[in-house]
Amino acid sequence: MKATVLASRIILGLLYLIFGLDYFFKFIPYQPPLHPGAAGAFKAGLMAAGYFYPMQKTIQILGGLALLSNRFAPLAAVVLFPISLNVFLFHTLLAPEAWQMGVLLLLPNLLLGWGYRKYYAGVFTVKAVV
Repeated sequence: MKATVLASRIILGLLYLIFGLDYFFKFIPYQPPLHPGAAGAFKAGLMAAGYFYPMQKTIQILGGLALLSNRFAPLAAVVLFPISLNVFLFHTLLAPEAWQMGVLLLLPNLLLGWGYRKYYAGVFTVKAVV
């Protein structure tokens, strides 16, 4: 399991760090696809909000750095999970031609969740007592 967690941490950390930095510095030479229909409307709405993409990409960069440095990695995996899940759902339901990207993010994030499950035990308390 240690090798699986290590590989998942590095893969997820690199993906989020690289694509987060690319949003700000545009060093990957590609043209993002124009999504038709609901996928395009969804993406346009997020972009029109103004704050969403810079916030999301900043979280991706910080989470990627945390995973790569193995500092606060269980926290980073939890913080990045909603982004991984959303990318998976977007590419599965709205833009299925690129479903692999969603799987490439969700699978290592799920593996990290399983590998770090002992760190999350306190979160799954049925009735918290203060």
